[in-house]
Amino acid sequence: MPMNEDNLADLVLRIARIGREHPQRPPLQQVAPFRFYFVEGGVLNRTLLDERDGCCTPREILTRFLLLMAVLDQGPDIPGLRQMLIQVTNTLYAREVRFLHRPADFFREIGLAVDQIIRNHESIKSVRAEDWARENRSTPSRYNLFKYDRNQTKALHYAVARWGVPLLLPLFLEQDPGFTLDFPQQDNPTLLLDYLESWPSAERMSKQLKAHKRYGLGKAIGDKATHLFTKWVVETFRLSRRTDKGWSPFSYEVPYDSNAGRVLWRTGYILHWLDEQTLLNKGVIQPDEGKGGTHYLRVTNLRGIKISLEDRAPGQWALYLDLIREHFKGGRPKRAQFQRLQHLYLLEHTQNYPDDPLTVAHFDDGLVYAGTRFCFNHDQPNCAACPLKEHCLGYQQRPNLIADYRT
Repeated sequence: MPMNEDNLADLVLRIARIGREHPQRPPLQQVAPFRFYFVEGGVLNRTLLDERDGCCTPREILTRFLLLMAVLDQGPDIPGLRQMLIQVTNTLYAREVRFLHRPADFFREIGLAVDQIIRNHESIKSVRAEDWARENRSTPSRYNLFKYDRNQTKALHYAVARWGVPLLLPLFLEQDPGFTLDFPQQDNPTLLLDYLESWPSAERMSKQLKAHKRYGLGKAIGDKATHLFTKWVVETFRLSRRTDKGWSPFSYEVPYDSNAGRVLWRTGYILHWLDEQTLLNKGVIQPDEGKGGTHYLRVTNLRGIKISLEDRAPGQWALYLDLIREHFKGGRPKRAQFQRLQHLYLLEHTQNYPDDPLTVAHFDDGLVYAGTRFCFNHDQPNCAACPLKEHCLGYQQRPNLIADYRT
């Protein structure tokens, strides 16, 4: 049975509060070339962000690194992937391969880069494989950070397709005569960030990061990764210099991944808006395609599903139109899109209680925290300790939502 509006609002705000209490920040302070960017406790020293660090500012260098991390995050073990990125970066910088400052260095020293990726992969596998296998009901031998899809598992392809493409963007902007801004490209310390901020909203930027005819990363980056990168730049590390509504904490979509989809499914959030037949028709529910004969939830297929919000909640529809016009900088939509609906509860709460803001980043961090610490992707998650158990339809009434579905 779908939850009522009050329960739905309580769930969204509870998730966001959990995320605010447990922020999910990548450990950038562990990256050797950033050691002067952070102070004690891993806090970013914002007074240094616009000082020069060689060719670029720390603000620009962090943006480049986060774009690379977002692309690499599209893999089987995020903690392992992030640690590999950090370790390889530290080693290459120790060898004077300063690929964030000079992206061409990565390609000039591709042999060294591939060797370090392989070496660090094996080191991380020896530490992470057993825990990963236990969490995913798999075997340690299947641990492979190069496997970002079913067919690609080789180190050279991984280095070029995953590392190379995001590093090429600032290099291309620097050398491309077709790219023009109001300053010399060769001596622009914030070249990538200036390009990103040239779009009217963070959401528009995230779309163009993938789809731009000339500068888009294409298949190298997915929707989840573009929105994860946007979250980091806009909120987590606040690297964006834009202060208008188009770059506000509500100006981009939640980076839905399997963790987010699993939590939203089991708590009943998805079923409040969409019936199971619609989810079947849209390919979100794929019968018998999950592990052990369970049903598979393809979370990415939730994006773009239309909701007749004007009929169901006229007051929320007015707020949605304001969200799209003011924060997303889009035209008037005919219907709402599913992946943007939690924004309404967050935005309304923050407008009513400005001293208690709850944002998109908080909501996503709450989903990640619950999904990775309690709401495991098997039939025995740690529901009893989960901070969402009082709001969870699967735990309270419908255990089949946990037992019969995987992400």
